[in-house]
Amino acid sequence: MSDPDCLFCKMVSGEIQPDIVYENDHILAFRDITPRAPVHVLVIPKKHVPTLADLDDPDIAAQCLLGARKVADIEGISDDGYRTVINCKKAAGQEVYHLHLHVLGGRSMSWPPG
Repeated sequence: MSDPDCLFCKMVSGEIQPDIVYENDHILAFRDITPRAPVHVLVIPKKHVPTLADLDDPDIAAQCLLGARKVADIEGISDDGYRTVINCKKAAGQEVYHLHLHVLGGRSMSWPPG
C-alpha cells in the first residue's frame, strides 16, 4: 500500500532517488537531507503507514528496528553508540506523514533531547 502524494512513498517507488544506505524487501534507509548529526539516516517501511499511532503490524516495527541496527553497523557507529528517534504527529515534530525512524550518531548526544 502506498500514498501517491507521499514524499517517502515516491522514494520507495523510485520516482525520487534518495541517498540510499540500506534496503531490503521491507524497508528503505537513506540519508536525511537536513542532518542533525554526522550520521543521520531515516529508516522507513516500504508500506505506507502515516504515523507510529497508525502502526498495527509487528513485522513492520521489527523490520524498522532491525534496519536501524543494520544502518548503525554500515555507518560504523555501532560500537560508540547511536540514538533512534520516532516522532509521532505534529506536536512531536513529525514533518512527513510516513512512519520513519531516525538513526543519529557520530557524536555524543545530550539528554534530555529537544
